[in-house]
Amino acid sequence: MINESTHIANQKLPLQGAGGLVVLGAGESGVGAAYLAQQQGYDVFVSDFGAIATDYKKQLQDWKIPFEEKQHTEEKILSAVEVIKSPGIPEKAPIVKKLKEKGIPVISEIEFAGRYTNAKIIGVTGSNGKTTTTSLTYHILKSAGLNVGLAGNIGKSFAYQVATEKYDYYVLELSSFMLDDMYEFKVDIAILLNITPDHLDRYDYKMDNYVASKFRVTQNQTANDYFIFCADDPETIKGMQSREFTAQMLPFSIEKTIETGAYLDNDNIVINIHQQHFQMSITELALQGKHNVYNSMASGIVAKVLELRNETIRESMGDFKNIEHRLESVGKISGISFINDSKATNVNSTWYALESMTSDVILIMGGVDKGNDYTMLNELVRQKVKAIVCLGRDNDRIHKAFEHDVDTIIDTVSAEQAVQAAYHMATKGDTVLLSPACASFDLFKNYEDRGNQFKQAVKEL
Repeated sequence: MINESTHIANQKLPLQGAGGLVVLGAGESGVGAAYLAQQQGYDVFVSDFGAIATDYKKQLQDWKIPFEEKQHTEEKILSAVEVIKSPGIPEKAPIVKKLKEKGIPVISEIEFAGRYTNAKIIGVTGSNGKTTTTSLTYHILKSAGLNVGLAGNIGKSFAYQVATEKYDYYVLELSSFMLDDMYEFKVDIAILLNITPDHLDRYDYKMDNYVASKFRVTQNQTANDYFIFCADDPETIKGMQSREFTAQMLPFSIEKTIETGAYLDNDNIVINIHQQHFQMSITELALQGKHNVYNSMASGIVAKVLELRNETIRESMGDFKNIEHRLESVGKISGISFINDSKATNVNSTWYALESMTSDVILIMGGVDKGNDYTMLNELVRQKVKAIVCLGRDNDRIHKAFEHDVDTIIDTVSAEQAVQAAYHMATKGDTVLLSPACASFDLFKNYEDRGNQFKQAVKEL
C-alpha cells in the first residue's frame, strides 16, 4: 500500500521517557494499537476513563504495557508526542479538546497501523451494510486463496494483525468515527455503500459533517486506486457533486444500466470492468433482499478489480453465511419465527429489516436514540407491524412516532421481558423481530450483548 520510502519516512523513531505515545481507550482497537506501538519501539502508555475489561487488562499486563483505568492523568497524556484515540471517544471529550489545544496529533488506530503494512487495503464504509459487505468481500477473497485479513470495526484489531500477521490484503470495515481520525492513510479500493442520517449527535446534528466524514474513505487515493459507490443513493450522489476524485470510479445500481461497474439486468447482477465480465442470478445469492443485492454488487466489483475467477465469486456469493446479530434466524417456537437484528442501530437498518419481512411482525425496538427520525418507518410499520415492544429506558419518541400506526406499544426494560411480551402477542406464522433502530448502551454493554440476551431469552421460552 505504501512504498518503502514513504513507509520509512512515516515510521517514528522509538520514544523513550516522557513524551511517548499515549493510547486513549483500552478496547479492541486501543489494546491492539498499544501492542503494535510497543513492538515498534515506542514508549507506550494506555489510559481509559472507564473500567478496562478483564481480558484486555490481562493482555496489557502480559505485555508489560503501563496503563490506567477510571481516570485520565492529564500530565502524562498531555506530554505525548502523538495520541491514538479509540473511535468511541468523541471529539467533545475534555481530554481530546485539551490535546487539540496543545497541538498534539490525535489519530486513529487504523491511521497508526497503516504506517507498518504494505498490504493492499479494501475499505468499506456506509451507514448500512458495512459489516455484511466487509464479511462477504473477505469471504470471496479468502475462498480465492488470497492471503487476506479482516479488521476495522470487526474481528481482531487492524493494529494487532499488522503486528502479528503478514497479510497481502486487508478488508477493513471503516466507521465514520474511524475515518474522522485518519489523515495519511490510503485505501486502495474504497467502497461507499450509502449515506443516511446516523450518529448525528457526534456531528453537531449536521448531515453535511457526517457526509464529509464518509467521503474521507477516498482521501489520498491516486489514479491507480478505485472508488466503488452506489449510483442510486441520493446523499452519495449529492456529496460527490462538490468533490473531486482521482481514483477510478466504479458505480453500482439496480435502477439503471452501468457501463463500467455493476447493474441489474432483469434478475441478474452484471459486472463489467476493463474486459472483466461477471453475471449471476440474484436467486442464487446467499443473501436475499434488495439491500443485499447492493452489498453483493459492491463485493463482486472488488473481486473483479482483483481479477478473481467467476466460478470462485459465484460459489462464494452462494454459500456465504451472514454475520451474527444481522437478520439472524434464532428459531421457531409454536410456529412463531424469532429474528435477531440487534446490529440495526439506526432507523435505516430497521427499514431494511422490515422491508425484507414476509409475515406479520411484532417489532422489538428502542434503546439510546441518536436523534432518530422515525418517519421513514411509518408506512412499513402500518403495513407489517402488529405491535411494538419498546426495549429501552426512554421510549417517549417511539410512542409518539408510531401511536397512529399500531394499536399496541408497550415498554420493557430487559431482553427477557421484551421476548416474553412479544411471544404472548404473536400468533402462529408471525415473526418476532428485534431490530432496535437505536444504540444499546442504556441497558446493554453493546449490540452483541443485546443480541445474545435476546437469543437466550428466546431459548428460555
